[in-house]
Amino acid sequence: MALLTRLTLSVLSILLLTSPGFAPIGARTVQTGTTAKPALWVVRDADTTVYLFGTIHVLRPDVRWFHGRVKRAFDRADTLVLEVIPPDPAEAAAITARLALDPDGPPLSTKLDAATRARYLALLNTFGMPAAQLETARPWFAAITLSLLPIRKLGYQADAGVEDVLHKAADHACKTVLPLEGFAEQIGFFASLSDKTQIAFLSASIDDAAHAETEIGRMVAEWSAGRPEALADDLNESFKDMPEVAETLLHARNRRWADWIGKRMARPGTIFLAVGAGHLAGDGSVLDELAARGMTAKRVE
Repeated sequence: MALLTRLTLSVLSILLLTSPGFAPIGARTVQTGTTAKPALWVVRDADTTVYLFGTIHVLRPDVRWFHGRVKRAFDRADTLVLEVIPPDPAEAAAITARLALDPDGPPLSTKLDAATRARYLALLNTFGMPAAQLETARPWFAAITLSLLPIRKLGYQADAGVEDVLHKAADHACKTVLPLEGFAEQIGFFASLSDKTQIAFLSASIDDAAHAETEIGRMVAEWSAGRPEALADDLNESFKDMPEVAETLLHARNRRWADWIGKRMARPGTIFLAVGAGHLAGDGSVLDELAARGMTAKRVE
């Protein structure tokens, strides 16, 4: 499930990883740079072009990807479309508190069985985080926090992630920037999960924290090499036992985004659409949904 978090979160990654409370803890020194060649697709008709680019929401600063065909496609576009555009920090914090915290409910640790509670408290201790800091959190938010802490410790940064780089480049080039989802809407997907699923999500995140370096390293390597099918295999594995999560965070959103693209094809222009890489490969991907609607996305080689 750690891969689930890393592939589907954008705003929460930015919110958590840039917060003073989540500063790097002995972040590793980057040894060598990586020149990435991630996958890019295009959908075209007579007067409309939509480039589809799969993103990694947090990266190390040494990963170089904004070049070649990706940069050329971006430069041709008049509009950048992202999953979501973060509001100002105060508004983001208020929305997150409303949907992520349960101050009147029982403490989070009491919602866990004895074995899970012991693993949870041990993991918090590893990162030097007092248990009280998450006692009012809903389980989904604690799960995301525990998934992101080791990533931050390894030196991955939100401001080096693809969305942040693209947004800044679009602003500099005076391009229009549009969201597919609202900030509260995106967080609401997690908050809408059943209590049982949220607890399972948290338990899986506790288990996966020990493997964070291997998992995110593999994910970045697959993305950098332009191997979306391998990313999809990892994602499908993480969803295998949680159909509610798969439907809420992946498949339903893929359908809505394909509908958005279909409607946008009715108007002329060139769009650069960037969403989490896990949405653009595997069964039920955005590409599959486009094909079901009679649109063919071709890989840009």
